[in-house]
Amino acid sequence: MREIAQIRKLSVLIFFIPLVAINLCLYISQNPEFLENTIFTVDQMGRSAFSIPYLDGSLSISRAARTYPQYLIFKPSMIITAIFLFYYWKNNNNLVNKLYSSNLEFKFKTFGMLSAVFLAIHSIFLGIKFDLQIYKLFRRVVLLLFIIFEIVAQGYLVFHLYKLKSKLEEYINKKILFLKIALVSILALVALLSLPILVTKGNTHFKHALEWNYFVGVILFYLFSRFFWRRTT
Repeated sequence: MREIAQIRKLSVLIFFIPLVAINLCLYISQNPEFLENTIFTVDQMGRSAFSIPYLDGSLSISRAARTYPQYLIFKPSMIITAIFLFYYWKNNNNLVNKLYSSNLEFKFKTFGMLSAVFLAIHSIFLGIKFDLQIYKLFRRVVLLLFIIFEIVAQGYLVFHLYKLKSKLEEYINKKILFLKIALVSILALVALLSLPILVTKGNTHFKHALEWNYFVGVILFYLFSRFFWRRTT
């Protein structure tokens, strides 16, 4: 099926582009001397000492990516990822329609495309400074909506794939399907358990470490998608 081939390609791109982008921004933040005396000299606000934020939560993704020149990497990468997400969910909707012999707009497509929109909005506004409390709230809400819609879309898609697993037997790896189910369940559970901490002040290092690891967990879903679908001709 053409949709399967497209989904396999898009899955790889959606995983690797943001993963490389955030870690390249982190590397530049921690090694600004490599760009000294060039037009890409790192902004002082975007510099940090060596750390492993996945473990110690020493800085946020936003801190590593929102200043010059890191945003030259981060913003285009996330906007491109959002475009690929749009087509990923569209292709999945077309595929499931073929299998159901229907012509519907499934909920996972709606939520998935909304997550892509909010990712693009978050990327565009990252680093733009307005000393307004409502603007800060707007950025947090946009990021939160991206996460919520992404997890909901992933959950709905896994639900439909599980229902259709007998029809898909020759196209899929069932072990990966259960890994996808486990991943989405863990992401949803972690989000619920972390909510009381996230809405209160303090625990900054925990929040930052959670942000890095949770983002990787969200895009890991797409790496699983690459191995979930078998190659088709």
